[in-house]
Amino acid sequence: MITIREAQAQDFKAIQEIAYKTWPDVYGEILSAAQLDYMLKAFYAEEVLKDNVVHKGHHFILAFEDDFCLGFASFQHDYLGEKVTRLHKIYLLPEAQGKGAGKQLVGAVIDYAKHNGSTVISLNVNRFNKALTFYQKLGFEVVAEEDIELEHGYLMEDYKMEKQL
Repeated sequence: MITIREAQAQDFKAIQEIAYKTWPDVYGEILSAAQLDYMLKAFYAEEVLKDNVVHKGHHFILAFEDDFCLGFASFQHDYLGEKVTRLHKIYLLPEAQGKGAGKQLVGAVIDYAKHNGSTVISLNVNRFNKALTFYQKLGFEVVAEEDIELEHGYLMEDYKMEKQL
């Protein structure tokens, strides 16, 4: 049985471990090794995770099977001052995929969003990421393309997706 719970500061290590295990699998064919390394350090350093929670209003939730953490999601309410909940991150260990944990994480974010009064959930997904079909099956629709420039000339080539609540 899969359970979802809110993450605490002591869970940052598990979040980092999952990111470092999943990113090469998810993005290995899309991004260079140097860009993968840069982005993991930029997005998952402990001080960045803490800043996201303390100053930016991000919430992290974890999916567990028994005592084993399968993955996590992070989200933010009132994104850009609107009644939008932004799904910033969702990652599952490769061996945890296909168990329904991703669907449960998204379902939990939807529940949090509805409780907050959000009318939309938005997210970005790399245009070449196979997770695109996962989101489409859950009712998300592509609403725009977005290229986000990072340091060192790196580029995130994303679709912006939304799900109406």
